[in-house]
Amino acid sequence: MNSWAKKKGYPVVSVEVKDQKLVFEQSQFLSSGAHGEGQWIVPITLCCGTYDVRKNLLLQTISETLDIKEFLSDRSGATFAWIKLNVDQAGFYRVKYDEDLAGRLRYAIDSKYLSATDRFGILDDSFSLCMARQQSLTSLLILMGAYKEEVEYTVLSNLITISYKVARIVADASPELLNDIKRFFISLFQYSAEKLGWEPKQGESHLDAMLRGEILTALAVFGHDLTLNEASRRFHAFLDDRNTSLLLPDIRKAAYVCVMQRVSTSNRLDYESLLRVYRLTDLSQEKTRILGSLASCSDPNIIREVLDFLLSSEVRSQDAVFGLAVSFEGRKTAWTWLKDKWEYISKTSLSLPHFVSAIVSPFASFEKAKEIEEFFASRSKPSIARTLKQSIERVYINANWVQSIQNEEHLANAVKEVAYRKY
Repeated sequence: MNSWAKKKGYPVVSVEVKDQKLVFEQSQFLSSGAHGEGQWIVPITLCCGTYDVRKNLLLQTISETLDIKEFLSDRSGATFAWIKLNVDQAGFYRVKYDEDLAGRLRYAIDSKYLSATDRFGILDDSFSLCMARQQSLTSLLILMGAYKEEVEYTVLSNLITISYKVARIVADASPELLNDIKRFFISLFQYSAEKLGWEPKQGESHLDAMLRGEILTALAVFGHDLTLNEASRRFHAFLDDRNTSLLLPDIRKAAYVCVMQRVSTSNRLDYESLLRVYRLTDLSQEKTRILGSLASCSDPNIIREVLDFLLSSEVRSQDAVFGLAVSFEGRKTAWTWLKDKWEYISKTSLSLPHFVSAIVSPFASFEKAKEIEEFFASRSKPSIARTLKQSIERVYINANWVQSIQNEEHLANAVKEVAYRKY
């Protein structure tokens, strides 16, 4: 246990096939992409082609090999060729597969051979490695395509979260690819969206109900017209009759985000209707839903109004943080607003670290990191010191990630390929 209890962090285990042997190599994993130091005794578990065939070993040095001739022989067939490390995600380490093994795992995911826990783990490791610049965005996007028929809540919810982060980073790194990225994510979520529909199914689980809202919200954020139109229809039916079955509580947040996508300074009727619903309801959960949707539009003037509204007497000070979910287009507006209102917010807000984290963390440029550091140089206080440090670190991580993506040679072709592939 000493290697775990007395060292900070955890390892990433790289694995590749060489001469019918698996070669393992460990190093410290750092989100920043820096080369960390450390060596752990890592309990490696792996399965080969089926969960019935498992191997266990202790990785006690920087690198070790394991003979796997029996599993990769021709007689095994393609079905039994995939190899998954860290079975059921039981170990505290990330796994980086070589191109060959990653291809086999995509096949296994696509063919539904892997458990939901392992599907989650492969995706989560791949995203973290991509953000740490140990893996290309191209390979992450190709992996995400294997999840086109995913239905498990934990896996799909993570896929949605990752898609938001990827879209934001692409918007900074290669804005000309953003429309194709959005098209890809819409196609990725359509299978489960059609399966779940807008109406609850008899006997469905609570997780399905939660997933319906998340999927519809994602389709709205990525600009899926059919979802936006249907949400608008249901929202207006809800305005006419608060008890309508067309907009049940599980999908209200999704519908509110949908209608805010089309709100602008010259088309603000739905925004004002949503504010009216906020003012008329006594339910704190409904107020929270609405607050979490208002700043998701792309119009800077509306976003400024929403942020000012959060500081008004109509919003409880502890609820204001729910309204800080600002769209990508609203980041600069939110930062300017925070600077303008800092004296007031720093004296009155009960959730100052949340304001800093929500508004600072999404940026992805070295210039913005410097600007943020300069602004807070004379304004930091003990209550936000840790959050501010972490938020600025996140901006630097994002900035390095942007640079890495801009240097990917085949990214544009890969994005086109996944965006226009028929799923």
